[in-house]
Amino acid sequence: MINPNLEKLAKVVVDYSLKVEKGHLVGINGPSFAVDMFQALAAEIMKKGAHFLIVPSLEGITELKYKYSTDEQLEYVDYFERGVYTELDRLIEIRADYNPKKLSCIDPKKIAIARAVPERKELMKIFEKRSSSGELRWIVIPYPCHAYAQEANMDLFTYTDFVNKSLFLDKQNPIEHWQNMQKNQESIIAYLNNVEEIHVIGNDTDLTLSVKGRKWVNCCGERNLPDGEVYTGPIENKVNGHIRFSYPGIYFGKEIEDIYLEFKEGEVVKATAQKGQEILNEILEIENARRLGEFAVGTNYGITRFTKNILFDEKLGGTLHCALGLGFEKTGSKNQSPVHWDILKDMTLPGSKILADGKLIYEEGKWKI
Repeated sequence: MINPNLEKLAKVVVDYSLKVEKGHLVGINGPSFAVDMFQALAAEIMKKGAHFLIVPSLEGITELKYKYSTDEQLEYVDYFERGVYTELDRLIEIRADYNPKKLSCIDPKKIAIARAVPERKELMKIFEKRSSSGELRWIVIPYPCHAYAQEANMDLFTYTDFVNKSLFLDKQNPIEHWQNMQKNQESIIAYLNNVEEIHVIGNDTDLTLSVKGRKWVNCCGERNLPDGEVYTGPIENKVNGHIRFSYPGIYFGKEIEDIYLEFKEGEVVKATAQKGQEILNEILEIENARRLGEFAVGTNYGITRFTKNILFDEKLGGTLHCALGLGFEKTGSKNQSPVHWDILKDMTLPGSKILADGKLIYEEGKWKI
């Protein structure tokens, strides 16, 4: 018998998020231990008359690849990787891990080499183009596991309950709740699409971003689950000021704490961290990682705590996040980079606010529009 909550989640994914239809080829990847999640998804996909391709990942393989590969091997792009970007109609990534810190001992330069391969960057452009056109729909979903529960300082039972509530799986009809989020955020998006400048004020923060002509995106369960954010891509050379982030940035399992960035004409000109300065410096050396590819506000107030898992954390109600590196084509962003790294700021603290063209639109974690 399929776990009832996983069956609910599979229905949300197949019917609401991906809108799977007869004849679609749906790729599913994730850790091999998420067997019951694979089963729930496969069952719903088959009910639609679609086809599935399951590619489970095995423990230890990623670490061994980075540890023993030569630069030539890191740059190799196999046929499956090409197929994911060019052939699939739908793609599901099950997000779970046996060890979130498995790459902590890997040289960041080796990761950068793999990401900077020209063919891989070209495939990312194809992926983004197919995604923007609707030809390819994709979704990232969570699977409760001991490792993520431990990272979040919870036992597995508490963490599973946390995950279920963040996905509305505790409701009789989760799809209806995701549809309501979509509708509620439409008015915010409509307002922001007419804004030229965003001004963020808060703890050690005074940052302005030009968003003139850029499109804001309504995130309501069609790309990530859980979801809940509105975002855009700032104009690349018109970000100025400084910002201090409240939460640690997580980069391949490595924590960078108390991050402070100063921007001038769109580029990071000063970057400090209380912990992880060397890693922060390495990230900023990656192509176009000194520019912002995304500015976003989290809107899921059902997610009530920071868990060191970006799938949840970037949706945390009462926060904003900025991403260094890759910007999304659908927003109008032109920033191309092998990296897209999200960092969060708590906006519930006294004095925290966001202004749009000089008008207060957000204050201490709550929308004013």
